[in-house]
Amino acid sequence: MRRVRYESTGGPLFLEEAPIPEPGPGELLVRCEAVGVTLPVVRKVTESAEPVPLGGEIAGEVVATGPGAGPHRIGDRVTGLCFGHGYADFAVLHASMASPVPAGATAVDAVALVRSGLVALGALEAARPERGESALVTAAASGVGHLAVQLARVRGAARVVGAVSDPAKADFVRALGADTVALYEDGSWGDPVDYALDAVGGDLLTPALVALAPGGRLVAYSSGGGTVRAYDLLVGAKSVTGFQMARIARERPELYERWRRELWELFGAGAVRVAVHGEFALEEAARAHEAVETRSNLGKVVLVP
Repeated sequence: MRRVRYESTGGPLFLEEAPIPEPGPGELLVRCEAVGVTLPVVRKVTESAEPVPLGGEIAGEVVATGPGAGPHRIGDRVTGLCFGHGYADFAVLHASMASPVPAGATAVDAVALVRSGLVALGALEAARPERGESALVTAAASGVGHLAVQLARVRGAARVVGAVSDPAKADFVRALGADTVALYEDGSWGDPVDYALDAVGGDLLTPALVALAPGGRLVAYSSGGGTVRAYDLLVGAKSVTGFQMARIARERPELYERWRRELWELFGAGAVRVAVHGEFALEEAARAHEAVETRSNLGKVVLVP
């Protein structure tokens, strides 16, 4: 089979031939039909001290099962988070991470909706939204952000502000349901909001905090780091919550499953739609990474083996 690999930090991505892996206890072997590209994985290539397998969201058909793989059967279509080599024709997926892809949905739909949607929905839940409140979503055109904009509206936001890095993304974000679009470089992002979902971090944490109304809530779910001053919280009685999807998946699987079902129900009802920036072949993995790293994507970036 083919898989994508790199040999040194920041080194080029390349295709190599590798044996098809065999599933171990509790594992599934999946023929990959779609692989989601995420910023954390892109950052691993540029920042990890040693090369690591390129994993992430995969979707496809189960072609083999290991002992104790639960109810999953050969021929099932599943999606889930792969911690090994996922940029490949075949990948091993732990059965506990696998969830079914409904009939009528494509593998691309699955990798664009499920993991990114779970992060967006989880971050939104952490903000404790109430109907009629106003929301700010940073990275509003990203794989997670474009779903967060829609989910905020579904959960009753009366006003949604989408913050982006490039004015060329404004029409896309408005089409998702945002009332206004703000640029990171702007001095003001408009009227204060009740809660903000930040996927960028770093220097953007402070302006996201400033954008909150008194008593506002900021949910930070970026891997980009950043620092918040305690005084900035005290002066407006504001709060910051860190959200991590892995913790929910590990410690609250019933909640993870409920959110997953809700996403598919919203998708099936047309209340949430996925946007795919591009479908790239495995040999185009470097181009896919570039789209995410430069934040030029509108929606999800997907590899299609």
